[in-house]
Amino acid sequence: MATIEDELTGLHNRRSFLALLRRHIGFANDRKSNLALIVVDIDGFARLNAAHGYDFGDQALQYVAKQLREVTRAQDYAARIGDNRFALILPGVMNAGHAELAVQKLFRLLEVPFDGGKGKVRMTATVGAAVCPLHASQAEFLLRQAEKSLELARGTGQRWLFPPESGDDRGFSEFWDLEIELDGAVQRGETYLTYQPKLRLSDLQPIGAEALMRWQHRSRGLVSPEQFIPIAEQTGQIKGMTIWALNTALRHASEWRHPPGRFGVAVNVPAELVGQDDLPDLVENALKLWEAPDVQLVLEITERSLVMDPRHSFRILSRIRDLGVKISIDDFGTGYSCLAYFKDIPADELKIDKSFVAGLLIDASCADIASLIIDLAHRFGMTVVGEGVEDEETLDALRRRNCDVVQGHLFSKALMLDEFNAWMGRAQPPGTTRKAG
Repeated sequence: MATIEDELTGLHNRRSFLALLRRHIGFANDRKSNLALIVVDIDGFARLNAAHGYDFGDQALQYVAKQLREVTRAQDYAARIGDNRFALILPGVMNAGHAELAVQKLFRLLEVPFDGGKGKVRMTATVGAAVCPLHASQAEFLLRQAEKSLELARGTGQRWLFPPESGDDRGFSEFWDLEIELDGAVQRGETYLTYQPKLRLSDLQPIGAEALMRWQHRSRGLVSPEQFIPIAEQTGQIKGMTIWALNTALRHASEWRHPPGRFGVAVNVPAELVGQDDLPDLVENALKLWEAPDVQLVLEITERSLVMDPRHSFRILSRIRDLGVKISIDDFGTGYSCLAYFKDIPADELKIDKSFVAGLLIDASCADIASLIIDLAHRFGMTVVGEGVEDEETLDALRRRNCDVVQGHLFSKALMLDEFNAWMGRAQPPGTTRKAG
């Protein structure tokens, strides 16, 4: 049976919250009564983690959960619906004023500083609220109205807001439906991996592949990663999906036929997982499960992964490298590059963002940036990958700049597993392939 509790706080988790919200809005509509929804976002939580550590941050979240329980009546529900986002469902309120009373009570409770053993911290929050049926009469729309109010409050420097006007139910259903349907997509076998080859530029021999996640919805068809990956990140599903991708990629790679020596498989790891203490254990478990000496696992992370707490992230990544795993910095040059900590990054590879690669032949600035990235990486003993290579002219431009590895549609799009195996067979001279493991 699926759990209904958030493991850290003991409150309802997001899945349970969504089910409760739908059910009680149905009751409210049937009984012609009011229901208030309050969404609470803890201010500056990332800075708190960076300053005091993740254990302190967990204790702070437990403290907030305790205050939320103080606000609720017997018939109310409190839930943790995101990393530092909470919600209250208040059935049977008389009017919007009752929701405001609950918000003000929460603010008063949070005025008492939280003592986590490393000093006292005063927690503050920004709140958005909405009432059914005043602002919306369906669960998904009411939630979006409350979240819109929260973002408007934050943007205007206010502590909390109701929606400024009656809600428009249109425009939210796509996100809501995808969020609900994504839950369980892995278990239903709807997700799969494709593989885009990576080639050594000097001789254009394949040296590995990047694993890319896809979602084939049973009725919608293929859903773009640009749609479902952000939803997975916002709803807390991305960790389970990443673990699935890691294990699936290692399983597939252990069966590939490839040139002699170690052959790489790269898996993308989202920013929120890079700083989690259990990431090295998850990686080690997957390596032991699919033990294949000829497979070189590469974890691709973004610069954003390193910004909030570089020292902690570096420790996590160093532990992973000690397992024999390589670290690649994806989309390098587009994020928050900081030379002050660059020399300490535990990484083996930099990937030049495809926007710079695409501009090599037409934009002098892109060409200069690409050259600088390649030179910088080589000075620190890193390999450089040029991604998004579409034509021979761009390939030649990267070759002149001593880029090491390339990938892009000039060589192959991302391929299904059987297509990738067939491509590998065509890409290598006869008699040079071997099976890993």
